[in-house]
Amino acid sequence: MKQFLTDDFLLNTEYAKTLYHNYAKDEPIFDWHCHLEAEEIYKNEKIESITKAWLGGDHYKWRTMRAVGIDEDLITGSADDLDKFKAYAATMPNLIGNPIYHWTHLELKNYFGIDYCLEPDTAEEIYKIANEKLSTDAYTPRGLIKMSNVAAVCTTNDPVDDLHYHDLLDEDETFETKVKPAFRPDRALAIEKADYADYIKTLSEVSGVEIVCFDSLKEALVKRMDFFNEKGCKASDQAFKYAPFVEKSDEEITDIIKKKLAGESLETCEEDAYKTSLMIWLGTKYKEYDWAMELHIGVIRDNSTLLDEKLGKDVGGDATNDQYYAENLARLLNQIELKSGLPRTIIFPLHPAMFYPVSTIAGVFNKGNDEGVLTCQLGPAWWHLDHKEGMLDQMKILAATSAFAKNIGMITDSRSFLSYPRHEYYRRLLCRYVGGLVDGGEYPWDEEFLGQMIKDISFNNAKDIIKIDL
Repeated sequence: MKQFLTDDFLLNTEYAKTLYHNYAKDEPIFDWHCHLEAEEIYKNEKIESITKAWLGGDHYKWRTMRAVGIDEDLITGSADDLDKFKAYAATMPNLIGNPIYHWTHLELKNYFGIDYCLEPDTAEEIYKIANEKLSTDAYTPRGLIKMSNVAAVCTTNDPVDDLHYHDLLDEDETFETKVKPAFRPDRALAIEKADYADYIKTLSEVSGVEIVCFDSLKEALVKRMDFFNEKGCKASDQAFKYAPFVEKSDEEITDIIKKKLAGESLETCEEDAYKTSLMIWLGTKYKEYDWAMELHIGVIRDNSTLLDEKLGKDVGGDATNDQYYAENLARLLNQIELKSGLPRTIIFPLHPAMFYPVSTIAGVFNKGNDEGVLTCQLGPAWWHLDHKEGMLDQMKILAATSAFAKNIGMITDSRSFLSYPRHEYYRRLLCRYVGGLVDGGEYPWDEEFLGQMIKDISFNNAKDIIKIDL
């Protein structure tokens, strides 16, 4: 029986061990898609407790605690931090096969030097050790980012954001990690939402453009994209329940916008037509700005009304959608390509059954380029898929359908400053997968090439696609 969480964790061949320890382990991290706040990084205030660090906003952990019947007061409620931590510790032994079990113990080991398991009997001791370290200057948000060897972070920002704290961080020469915004126009796309009209009013105020039609909406968004571009933005990000594709004229889109702003209900086909036209236009602008385009597809949001009413949005009430969208995605990308050429595109499906169609669709749109990058590709295993088998499945399908050596690697997709071991987790699995191919006689042992490939996937490919100057 192998010991848990040794230096060779997940590395099941000698080739995998060599690739990880000699090439992957010490590569810097480019966290090109996360949900950290620039304000928290700038203010750099000490984190009150390990409970706040882990349970303050992590719906991954909240969901596992609910799964074992923990009372909500001990998850997101007003219970004492120690009691919440004990409840989380009691959850741990139940999570066999769950990535959160691995991530939790990697974080304890990497940041706090704790190499034994979190469980009810060890909870108070671990709580004390972690909190003592979090009370020191080395464990502030900036300290944790530095400790994690993070070269750059791309936050996700709404078009109306003022990016004030990005400016302050950019001016602060004492902090070496670059923190840049990514443009996320989800609220402008979400015409089905009840607060759409309120959002359009805010966008009008911030942009200085009164939005009354499709042309004025585009004008307002261009002003905000110009602003983001000036602040060093190099990526966009948008999420869809499924890929929309309903074609209508700009005049018809204006009618749909006016109808919604007047408080009238829309048909689903009208909502999809609006999203289709706006997304095609956005894609052409991203090409113009030389931004990468991220498409996250396949989440059903806020499924529990009772949970929403009690806690609000983004509290663990989202799930994987099984709706077919491959043909719509292909048509959407084709229309963007016809109008302007496709920007560098990363597509994240949330259903594993979509890995194969998404990768083959992406493969249609790759073209020659000066950077030698994979310009349209299946993105990392994301959210409900960023577990061991999800990551390995993504790697296998990408390898079978595309140029594996050119893939863009991993993201944290996290709100926590302690989540960077997810990159380590991915890199260990990456080396496991490649090492397994060599060990099985499916690829020759060319250490120089494979070692460089591992470095590229871990870091270089991402910085070549999302062109932040590092």
